[in-house]
Amino acid sequence: MSAPNAPLVVSLGDPAGVGPEIIAQAWKVLRRTDLNFAVLGDQDLLARLAPVAAIETLADACDTFPAALPVLHRPVGAPVEAGRSDPAHARAILSWIEEGVSLSLSGQAAGLVTAPIAKAPLYQAGFQFPGHTEYLADLTAKVATTGPRGPIMLLATDALRVALATIHIPLAKVPAALSSSAIVQTGRVLHYALRSDFGVPSPRLALAGLNPHAGEGGAIGREEIDIINPAAAQLRAEGVDCTDAKPADSLFHADARRTYDGVIGLYHDQALIPIKTLDFWGGVNATLGLPIVRTSPDHGVGYDIAGKGVARADSLIASLRLARQMAQNRAAYREAGR
Repeated sequence: MSAPNAPLVVSLGDPAGVGPEIIAQAWKVLRRTDLNFAVLGDQDLLARLAPVAAIETLADACDTFPAALPVLHRPVGAPVEAGRSDPAHARAILSWIEEGVSLSLSGQAAGLVTAPIAKAPLYQAGFQFPGHTEYLADLTAKVATTGPRGPIMLLATDALRVALATIHIPLAKVPAALSSSAIVQTGRVLHYALRSDFGVPSPRLALAGLNPHAGEGGAIGREEIDIINPAAAQLRAEGVDCTDAKPADSLFHADARRTYDGVIGLYHDQALIPIKTLDFWGGVNATLGLPIVRTSPDHGVGYDIAGKGVARADSLIASLRLARQMAQNRAAYREAGR
């Protein structure tokens, strides 16, 4: 169980992407605050960008943080060229994530913040998971959660939180992939997380429709009638405040956002478009329903800008801040015996 005031741990992500740059930038912004973290990765890559200090344990990070970026040095083991993916980096990338999970499960880290990874070089090296989310679920599968089990992907900004019932699948496959049970589980996990991780005592959920006008009574599709609204009814029967399907084109404006605390979205872009429109630089990807706190920047590895000094750390900084908030809220919720 993570200690809320322990340091956060950051996995370096793809070393050829923007991860090293944005981590160094985040340290420069946060070094004089009480939000400290340590990096799992190659200290030589980071030493080109900021002063670093090799540490033996996470407990050393707090004292080190104001003067240098604390690093649990785990070498890449292969040459790194900024902007060029390489399957030879896969073993190191995955080992940083695995160790970050272990440190979080043991309570040495308050939570794990993952810098971006690229799936293609990992697949070339034999990686079997669709992405971070599913891999983290597998790594924590044998550890009990205090609420409903995920993984559920949440996209979050200060203005909006959207959890996804389906994630990285082609749009053409979404209708067939939707089920009432998947929507219900997404709602259960989101409802619990809003209470435990976000400090919302009585969460209000809005459910997005799939079809234009939320199907318009079946005239523009029956998914709302056959799948989506029955899921909402089941959630309400379980005590979750959840609307029936709402037309997605009128669900995300300012007045609408004041009526709910979180949205159940049905497919990737239904969540990502409003999140990135509202706060392109500061969105956060959080994984709900795990026994650890995990957040990540809401962007990719940025091979096209890696090493050019133009990458922005806003989303990573927001991810660090949210991870700390989630860890503290989760601890308070647990202590209250809820």
